[in-house]
Amino acid sequence: MTYLKHESFVLSAENHHMLYVPPGFAHGFQTLTDNTEVFYPVSAAYTPSAEGGLCYNDPLLGISWPLEVIDLSIKDASWPFLQQGQPPIF
Repeated sequence: MTYLKHESFVLSAENHHMLYVPPGFAHGFQTLTDNTEVFYPVSAAYTPSAEGGLCYNDPLLGISWPLEVIDLSIKDASWPFLQQGQPPIF
């Protein structure tokens, strides 16, 4: 079971790692250096009405980000916290 569990990975030009995130898995990223470019393919056309999200600092997730979060989109800042025992709404 993966609910409320997370993994962290460092992907860089130096280590040449990449990560596959299957459809339906939540994912997020934080750049560790200035002027970073992030490229990722997706499995379907962008459909805003089909989006869902999680709040990056939700205590139920317990994610320890490597750096202080200082720049966040309005959309990403607006996701609600999960409620204990309630599935996320996507």
